Amino acid sequence: MTIRIGANPICWSNDDMPEIGGWITLDECLTQAKEFGIEGMELGNKFPRDPAVLGPILKSYGLDLVSGWYSTFLLERDPETEFEQAAAHRSLLKALGAKVLIAAECTRTVHGTQSAPLSKRPVMKEGDFELFNKRLTRFAEMLEDEGLQLVYHHHMGTVIQTPSEIDRLMKGTGQAVKLLLDTGHATWGGDDPVRLARDYKSRIGHVHCKDVRMDVKAKSDAGDWSFLDAVLEGVYTVPGDGNVDYVAVFKELKGYDGWVVLEAEQDPKKAPPEKYVPMGVANLRLYLKEAGLE
Repeated sequence: MTIRIGANPICWSNDDMPEIGGWITLDECLTQAKEFGIEGMELGNKFPRDPAVLGPILKSYGLDLVSGWYSTFLLERDPETEFEQAAAHRSLLKALGAKVLIAAECTRTVHGTQSAPLSKRPVMKEGDFELFNKRLTRFAEMLEDEGLQLVYHHHMGTVIQTPSEIDRLMKGTGQAVKLLLDTGHATWGGDDPVRLARDYKSRIGHVHCKDVRMDVKAKSDAGDWSFLDAVLEGVYTVPGDGNVDYVAVFKELKGYDGWVVLEAEQDPKKAPPEKYVPMGVANLRLYLKEAGLE
């Protein structure tokens, strides 16, 4: 069993709202990541997408490529078309040794629109689930055939946000579809990451670790804020600075083999990475040890 600690560059800057941390350079991000004990990085908007360029950059910092987000639109297009649309992304991941492809359905999503409250997020109708699950399974099978594992990212503002939606996804898809367990999105979406770890242990292929400030969540829920407004107000933070019980989550993941990825989708003006990233790494190491997953 091998568990490695990676990071997503949203600890430094933001893909949905590039002005958040826009002044932080890729060099600063990667230098700090290595200094703070990170072993690998997921992709962000400052990362070149040519493997011949990105590979040497990551190697110079002693970092591996963990994976990267891919937006699917399977409610609008068939899996064969989706597979072709993902060609460049697939090639990049494979060329640099990543084993998982992070997928999230983004048809009509509102998570990247600051003016759109979360109440306006898309919700699948009854017939949509059957179609989506079938297409997602086929897409995952095609990825599996070429050595990539699809890990599905449940996410606020998308069609897979709530506990029931996650359950319908997992029960309606084939074994090629794995779950990306995101502790922060699970908690904010009304689920318990401990439950998800327990119920879907055999199908969890990737783990994102961010914490939730419940007072900000309560304000966001009451005020029907947008996803980005809540992020700017600090709804997310690093593990150990919120309410998620990481030891309990990790205890349910005995036997897990893969990355645990530090995330802290925050405004770096309010939450400097040089303070929060090492805090998160230290806490993750402590929680993994306490859970018996060193």
